[in-house]
Amino acid sequence: MQKNIALIYGDCASPEIVTQAVRVLDKIAEKHGHTFSYTRAWMGGEAIDKFGDPLPQSELDKCLASDSVLLGAVGGPKWEGMPGDKRPEKGLLRLRAGMGLYSNNRPAKIWPQLADASPLKKEIVDKGIDFIVVRELIGGVYFGEHKTETENGEEKATDVMSYSEHEIERIGRIGFETAMKRRKRLTCVDKANVLDTSRLWRKVMHRLQAEYPEVEYREMFVDNAAMQICKDPSQFDVIVTENMFGDILSDEASEITGSIGMVPSSSLGAGSCGLYEPIHGSAPDIAGQDIVNPIACILSAAMMLRYSFGMATEADEIEAAVNGVLDQGLRTADIWQPGCEKIGCTAMGDAILARL
Repeated sequence: MQKNIALIYGDCASPEIVTQAVRVLDKIAEKHGHTFSYTRAWMGGEAIDKFGDPLPQSELDKCLASDSVLLGAVGGPKWEGMPGDKRPEKGLLRLRAGMGLYSNNRPAKIWPQLADASPLKKEIVDKGIDFIVVRELIGGVYFGEHKTETENGEEKATDVMSYSEHEIERIGRIGFETAMKRRKRLTCVDKANVLDTSRLWRKVMHRLQAEYPEVEYREMFVDNAAMQICKDPSQFDVIVTENMFGDILSDEASEITGSIGMVPSSSLGAGSCGLYEPIHGSAPDIAGQDIVNPIACILSAAMMLRYSFGMATEADEIEAAVNGVLDQGLRTADIWQPGCEKIGCTAMGDAILARL
């Protein structure tokens, strides 16, 4: 099978992890007779440095012409003083919107070998952590009107959150469909006691609920959900929520698993072309030191094979290789524990390749 993958290496330490993911993809292609070609696309800080724009149209076009996009991470202190529309993160928002990617899926699953690294009590972790956050990605307050103006002699800032029925319905349906493929439990997280947008979410979700009688559906306020994720994460199977709530809760969910450096994500729209990226940042403090954890990026590549390319066997092999390396006691600095061997980014890539 032939596939063209757009690669966005990203900023700071990010190119180091994308490099390891590409090595893994090349090994899988060689083993299974696939041909993966790569198109370099620029986004974020690297695009600002090269083009003066966090996502020029030429680079978006490369992504749109690909079969899927693999991204590291963008941003860093170098670009923090840029105007809002020129910040690296603006390129990511424009990429998601330009590709029509309205669903971000972030799994929160504890690796048994890393259970002791979770900040939660052992009795909570032992009950199990295995859920997924389905986050609406191109609506809500992140994509609403943003303005700062002077009123009555002082500055006043306004950010608008809005949702239409069709935006809620398409992400809600993905939530229900995801639950059907898992343990058939879905929690819609909102703030319906305060927000009109949340009340519309509930109206649409109730309508969808009638189409999925097998799914156990419930609703939960976002503040309670934030507490429950720490108190008893085993109760969750699939969480579906709006953009900002999903951004915050999925980061919280990743941290309770032991390391944000282990968590991949996928962003999908109506077609098979998706955006795959680790959920962590660009790690500017350790850039160039060959110590960043590449596993989340490698697992993101595995998600790409599974969900966009229909290569479930190949994805299983990558995930099994990661599991084997953890069994072997090999750890990057962020997940290191006494009794384990601390290795760097390239060495972790080598160890995973050796098991493929």
